[in-house]
Amino acid sequence: MKSIQFQFQTNLQNIDTLLIPVDQQGQLSESLKALPDFAAIQAISSELFENSDFSGKAGKTQLLIAPAGIDARRLILVGIGDAEKLSAKTYLSCIKSAASALDHCGALSVLNALPLVYPADRDLNWSLTQNTQEFQRSFYDYSHESRGEHTPKDPKLESMSFPCEEKQSVVEQGQATAFGMALTQDLANMPSNFCTPSYLAETAQQLAEEYGFELEVLEREQMIEMGMGSFMAVAQGTDTPPKMISLSYHGGGDEAPIALVGKGVTFDTGGISLKPGAAMDEMKYDMGGAATVLGVFKALGQLKPAINVVGVIPATENMPSGNAIKPGDVVTSLSGQTIEILNTDAEGRLILCDALTYAQQKFQPAKIINMATLTGACIIALGHHVSGLMANDQALADDLLQAGQNTYDRFWQLPLGEEWDEQLKSNFADMANIGGRTAGTITAGQFLARFTKDLPWAHLDIAGTVWVSGDNKGATGRPVPALVEFLMAQA
Repeated sequence: MKSIQFQFQTNLQNIDTLLIPVDQQGQLSESLKALPDFAAIQAISSELFENSDFSGKAGKTQLLIAPAGIDARRLILVGIGDAEKLSAKTYLSCIKSAASALDHCGALSVLNALPLVYPADRDLNWSLTQNTQEFQRSFYDYSHESRGEHTPKDPKLESMSFPCEEKQSVVEQGQATAFGMALTQDLANMPSNFCTPSYLAETAQQLAEEYGFELEVLEREQMIEMGMGSFMAVAQGTDTPPKMISLSYHGGGDEAPIALVGKGVTFDTGGISLKPGAAMDEMKYDMGGAATVLGVFKALGQLKPAINVVGVIPATENMPSGNAIKPGDVVTSLSGQTIEILNTDAEGRLILCDALTYAQQKFQPAKIINMATLTGACIIALGHHVSGLMANDQALADDLLQAGQNTYDRFWQLPLGEEWDEQLKSNFADMANIGGRTAGTITAGQFLARFTKDLPWAHLDIAGTVWVSGDNKGATGRPVPALVEFLMAQA
């Protein structure tokens, strides 16, 4: 993905296009008064409004070529609607509309005044981050070789200036997040015959070489010998070699690291508990947690915060075969706890529990966060707007909730407790891998909580937010923004 050069300036030197926010009355905000040619821009906007040529409705744009009295070739007015009622959701849609308008007008260098106007409950740092992130993301184009004759995007824009005080670190975080999201999207969008566990390991190797991360990849035989009976039970149904991938970023001295653990089921048939055929192709997205970890590490490599972070990815397919696990089988996890497998389609927790134990044994982290497209029940509960969050430590949960609010990559906390833990009771093992129809998202989290009792832990169920279906089917890059924000705040 091509990189935009972001900078700060208040004049129109070397600028060919102006991006200006306008409210539903055709008025410019007082915060824009210091802009060059402010009076001329206001006059043009007012005239367009009076002639009903431009309404200022949120998300609407108007392009003018060689506007009178303005020392720039292009002027793009961006409607923001009622400025006093401007919400974060509406603001982000306005940025996307502006990015689309730029994409089709041939602009090379832009002075973007959108960051100077933002929702009442946000600030300049937030608007700068969102503008940087969204404009850089507008360059994203899935162009893997499997698309055949697809013509890759060729964006013209080279530079974007913001007419405000210099906040370089804010812009850098927004841009690094966009690049991390792009990697996450590429991996998740890729067909599962290309994005295999080995491919995830190769991607981790590339990141390690580019940014100096430490890398270790465990093979099937090593994991069997170590006693990862739960992870290996899922992997025994596929001929594709499973991998346990570990990346380490050292930026914080001798401090104990924060561990990120991401579910990496590169295709999920459900195993013997076979899924319905409709939309099964979307189960290539079941490695969204793994893709998130790698996307976050891409951002960390660019930002280099003063913090230690490890990423652990258990990667495998979940396939039906003559050697696949069956409902009723009992396996022994790396922790020594035994699990009765009542449903082979509840495989994510089976690979995560061993990865969580492995992360604790190998890295002794200060806290641990796992992310997984874990339950369809989470989509029923929360839809596709927010991700589920469960935790055994409220301070950690609060930090993640705040990071989600700051980035508009939001989480909603669900409870954990003894009542739900009782649903995991088994007559034949320490626990069952499902807890029945009720509270499916919570019992999945409660299962993982049994493997993370000795340190602060949070579980992110991202089943509803990793991808969108329909005509615009594709990966979203979430929750990379929230996790990058969380880690930068910890640093």
